[in-house]
Amino acid sequence: MDELELKHGVKWDDEETATRPSRGLRRTHSGGSMSIRSVRSRREVDPSIALPIQYRTVSYQIEETKQGDIVPPSEVKDKATKDLSELEWHTISTDEALRRLSASITDGLSEEQVARRVKEYGQNAPSPPKSRALQKYLGYFFKGFGPVLLVGAILVFVSWKPLGQPPALANLALAIVLVAVFFIQAAFNMFQDWSSSRVMSSIKNMLPEYSIVMRNGVQASLAAQELVPGDIVYIKAGNKLPADMRFLQVSSDAKFDRSILTGESLPLAATVNSTDENYLETRCIGLQGTHCVSGSCTGLVVATGDRTVFGRIAALTNEPKVKMTTLEKEILFFVIIICSIMLTMIAIVLIIWGTWLRVAHPGWISVPNLIVGCVSVAIAFIPEGLPIALTAGLTITANLMRKHKVLCKSLKTVETLGSVSVICSDKTGTLTENRMTVTDCTIGTHTITVDGAEGELEVSTAPAIAGMVTTGVDQVRAIAGLCNAAEFDATTMDLPIENRRVFGDATDQAVLRFSERFGSVHHLRQCWQKTYELGFNSKNKFMIRTFSMFRKDCLKVTLSEPEADNFHTSDTLLTIKGAPDVLMNRCSSFVNNAGDVHPFDLEMRVAFENVKDTYSSQGKRCLLLARKVIRQDELQHQAGTSQFEDEINVQAKSDLTLVGLVAIVDPLRPEIREVVSTLRGAGIKVFMVTGDFSLTALAIAQDAGIVSTAASLVHNVSALPREEFDKDLKHSGPRTALLISGPELLTLNEYQWKVLTEYEEIVFARTTPEQKLRIVREFQVDGVVAMTGDGVNDAPSLKAADVGIALGCGSDIAIEAADMVLLDSFSSIVEAVQYGRVVFDNLKKVICYLLPAGSFAEFWPVMTNVVFGIPQILSSFLMIIICCFTDCAAATVLSYEKPEADVLLRKPRNVKKDRLVDWRLVLHAYGVLGMIETIASFSMAYWYLERKGIPFSVIWFSFGNLPDTIDPDYYAATLNEASSIYFVNLVVMQWFNLLAVRTRRWSIFQHPPALNKKTQNLYLFPAIVFALSMAILWLYIPQLQPVLGTSPVPVEHWFLPFAFGLFILLFDEGRKFLVRRYPASIAAKLAW
Repeated sequence: MDELELKHGVKWDDEETATRPSRGLRRTHSGGSMSIRSVRSRREVDPSIALPIQYRTVSYQIEETKQGDIVPPSEVKDKATKDLSELEWHTISTDEALRRLSASITDGLSEEQVARRVKEYGQNAPSPPKSRALQKYLGYFFKGFGPVLLVGAILVFVSWKPLGQPPALANLALAIVLVAVFFIQAAFNMFQDWSSSRVMSSIKNMLPEYSIVMRNGVQASLAAQELVPGDIVYIKAGNKLPADMRFLQVSSDAKFDRSILTGESLPLAATVNSTDENYLETRCIGLQGTHCVSGSCTGLVVATGDRTVFGRIAALTNEPKVKMTTLEKEILFFVIIICSIMLTMIAIVLIIWGTWLRVAHPGWISVPNLIVGCVSVAIAFIPEGLPIALTAGLTITANLMRKHKVLCKSLKTVETLGSVSVICSDKTGTLTENRMTVTDCTIGTHTITVDGAEGELEVSTAPAIAGMVTTGVDQVRAIAGLCNAAEFDATTMDLPIENRRVFGDATDQAVLRFSERFGSVHHLRQCWQKTYELGFNSKNKFMIRTFSMFRKDCLKVTLSEPEADNFHTSDTLLTIKGAPDVLMNRCSSFVNNAGDVHPFDLEMRVAFENVKDTYSSQGKRCLLLARKVIRQDELQHQAGTSQFEDEINVQAKSDLTLVGLVAIVDPLRPEIREVVSTLRGAGIKVFMVTGDFSLTALAIAQDAGIVSTAASLVHNVSALPREEFDKDLKHSGPRTALLISGPELLTLNEYQWKVLTEYEEIVFARTTPEQKLRIVREFQVDGVVAMTGDGVNDAPSLKAADVGIALGCGSDIAIEAADMVLLDSFSSIVEAVQYGRVVFDNLKKVICYLLPAGSFAEFWPVMTNVVFGIPQILSSFLMIIICCFTDCAAATVLSYEKPEADVLLRKPRNVKKDRLVDWRLVLHAYGVLGMIETIASFSMAYWYLERKGIPFSVIWFSFGNLPDTIDPDYYAATLNEASSIYFVNLVVMQWFNLLAVRTRRWSIFQHPPALNKKTQNLYLFPAIVFALSMAILWLYIPQLQPVLGTSPVPVEHWFLPFAFGLFILLFDEGRKFLVRRYPASIAAKLAW
């Protein structure tokens, strides 16, 4: 086993941990990624699973080139393999690497050096991928229903010539229109692709990655693309490496997740010295795109842009295949059903024609007319507007969410949001402002505010040393400044402490500002030389730093007077900061307010426990600061060795001196209470999942409204029965609120987890990343889970959740793992959920609009023509016009519908039961709207024929055999007029249907289409005008009438459909009223 893996440090398990037993020995060399288990256990990584495969292939090829007797370097054909095998950055010393790049670890690069290297190497960004233009453009034409339109056009062309005897100009016109629609659909697909790609690219541009870089001797925050070879970059836990770099300094617990390249499930420890001759396998090289999951390090950039390993490997890898989303699967399922019905109907028509009509009535339907009729049925049944409406709806919604500072990484996220039933929220930085401030400190039995501590120093009579005084307050301040990973931005040091920029996490920032208030932290750190650091993480819950004395100036303000007098240059000062519940048992002494050290007996332990509980109950985070003086003879190894680090970790387990407690306040975001209330009103359970103490977490949860129950009535783990109660017995009280800690979660059995998921209000405290992952998976059994977070420890659960939500100010690894990023505040999640539901609602409305006229009312003219021998009362050409023009435009504008008033008052959609198209919608679309429109249109057409002297009894089962009293030319002209009346009747009634399906439950007066910005959809009216213009275009141009078989419509037949349409609108208003007024009625159960 690799010796590096035996060191004490952060143990980091991947997502498998919760479900597989721990193993003993494990291989940590990169070759381990070749195991089937480790590769298959990973979630899908971007850009695809092909990256790890290509990475491993190149790695093995490099191994072979290193062994010249297997594959001589001169015979290597793969350019990436050859180039990477020739690199030496990992084999040379760190000093030599700095020399080659003319860089300084203390000063970095100068502006002149940067300018020259930008010209030489370009920006640190990958070259744009090769565009598959042919494939892309073919997709514009043939995705969706393009092939159906093209095949239909070809068949109609064939019906015109050579089958047409004589050729019918109407068939030629129909074929031309189908070809035109084919190209129009392709143009729209092209526009949608451009529009959606523009939205997604703008989203990516809004999430730039920044790095802390040393330039001209000053630390600065720069965009990753500005880096050049030779830059000195500082990496901490949570950062993504912006370029390939050689490690110059690493903490003992520094580990990197290389899964994006290797597929390995376990992170690898970083080293300064090379561990392998293979550039891809050595641990002294950090690869671009990998994440630092723990620890910290300083690196020298050695490759940028396409020259990085990621850039080289990605260039060899095909683009990932995009899987269908759940909503796309639902639509595909619906289209398959519709197409199955369509093919069945066509088959029935063909069978009737072949077995009966062709024999009994050979002159009734010719082969060209049969083909045109079948094409008409096909085009009528297929909802051409649906794919356009789907893409438009998702893109429109993603754009609207972007305007609300909600960035969706993929359109898939938009649809999933609508069905979220549980939101597990992190506390720090999500519910709170992540703007921490130290408010109080406790030294011995003395608890004072920060302002009070400043006052004590000012009035102290103790002798001044270097501008500071030896009191308990001063010793707290010294440990706070030394045991701290945060750094002030050198460019802001002239500003007030509160306004200075600080590099570091929020907790360290608060403690650093606290320390700076009592004196210069910079001066303090100059007096001590750091020899070891163990970074804070969610597992250990503490941070360690050790120091050797460099200058004596600050010795007496750091230690008590006796300790300072006995401290030698060769001794080591151990400082530790972390959770009181972890560190308090390690303490054997404490510092009182005067700065003297006393034994830490049981009475003082109880007193400190009470102080900690008081802070926690006030919603304050509590940190314990401690130290230990380690004599030279207590350490056997030199600093910088792994043995020294092991010794320090052992020393930190006992005999610590408790210097003090500090209380940190992170204010609740002002909008949180309203947000939580709104989400709960939407039927979404909001739980808090945090690493804080139980009392702290509960206090903040109550303040945020996550827990509405009094603290005394909140259940704990004892309320979760280990076995199911007898059916005749009732459980003790309702399951409303529960407070449970991470260690308690480990004791739960399956039944207890089942009971836990039934609670309405839950606070999970003191949780680890593995426990957060388990929480997400337990709630995913019966619901759709969204997880919010911003830290490194949140990444596994963000990735596992159905919707991972990160904050824009969060860590790189959290943003990388999340599906959605909130740039502004947590309140944006309300808009996200709302629009997620609106997408699903609007698609239901689109389908409900398209089915009545677009398929049902167009199918029956063909069927009655075949079965009952009645003339086809709606011409095939006008069918196509309705499907591809008048209805398609209106269906698309339904995607712009605003949320209904009750969209956030409904329960979340059950993805297992609530289908996009269910029997209720089909019943309403076909059984109600379709029947009304079909009967009304048939009635108007046949009534017109009756008025023109062609009674229904004459054409019923006539199969073209007319009485001698009816002139054939007059009959044909009158049929054209009747067909146009049927067409106009459908077009006008669909206007009212459009207004009716805009809302599923609310009245048109409550959700008006105009004059109310919250509900209006002004695109409806241009769509209606477009439909009217299409009707006028095809019916009223004299030159087209003889070719298309159309005719002007008598004026009364323009206004009679208004009455039928008004009936549809009033009927639907009455139905919606019953649904709202009587939610348990039959009308409500039948509501779509």
